Amino acid sequence: MSDLALPMVVPEPGLPPKVTIYEVGPRDGLQNEQALVPTEVKAAFVRRLLAAGLPIVEATSFVHPKWVPQLADAAELMTGLTAEIGDTARDLPVLVPNDRGLDRALELGLRHVAVFASATETFAAKNLNRTLETQFAMFEPTVARAVASGVDVRGYVSMCFGDPWEGPVPVDQVVAVGRRLLDLGCHQLSLGDTIGVATAGQVRALVAGFAAAGVAADRLALHFHDTYGQALTNVHAGLQAGVTTYDASAGGLGGCPYAKSATGNLATEDLVWFLTGLGIEHGVDLRAVVDASTWMAGHLGRPSPSAVVRALAQSPA
Repeated sequence: MSDLALPMVVPEPGLPPKVTIYEVGPRDGLQNEQALVPTEVKAAFVRRLLAAGLPIVEATSFVHPKWVPQLADAAELMTGLTAEIGDTARDLPVLVPNDRGLDRALELGLRHVAVFASATETFAAKNLNRTLETQFAMFEPTVARAVASGVDVRGYVSMCFGDPWEGPVPVDQVVAVGRRLLDLGCHQLSLGDTIGVATAGQVRALVAGFAAAGVAADRLALHFHDTYGQALTNVHAGLQAGVTTYDASAGGLGGCPYAKSATGNLATEDLVWFLTGLGIEHGVDLRAVVDASTWMAGHLGRPSPSAVVRALAQSPA
């Protein structure tokens, strides 16, 4: 990549020196695609993202095929990746919606799983067929058994900033859900702006709310969607608040199949460009991620929505 295709580095005092990018493209990015992506294409996508230096790549979800047909090949994918890249595949996180999903992950020797909770009553009903309270009864045995098996568990919390049915979500409500997941045994919370309505002030308020409840910023990750073009502004607010883990999806793929207003995730390339310009270490090869996203866009039959991918795909290497 030419120097003209990299941002000028101007560090900003007070921001973290290093950030972890949690790549969700192969799972969250592809789950809402209508046309089935072949398993071998998904596996190649994961390998390309790992080769680009992304430290964490969430590979798939062991959800029932009825609900997310795109991920019906989860076991086949993970078995194939284990054959291709060995033990590294067992460190790739997967989503497990319930005990049966965990069974499948444990059978394959996987070491990192995630559960998916809601911060609102309506979305808990639509996504989980549970109430805000009874969702925890579903997670408790799964998380407890995973932890007892030596498996790390991440807790996703959706609708943390706004819900299309309920409107703005109170900070205390999100904190209460997050604290319950941590108390069950989750090692990290990913706080999701599922429909992309968050603002920088909300981000700071939510992180401060968790701090007041005894949850330090290093236990949190932030997961933004770019529906209103605010994702990077919100990342900046998160950095100012001390959060050092950010979810992103290569090429800006993704959305939530149960929230129609949820458009694409924050693009990994846009996040890498932004962090690079601030002099924040991330360990990711921007050109390699752009190439992976451009390659996947070709398989999906449409251009990437990422602004950085569009710009750099046309620039000289």
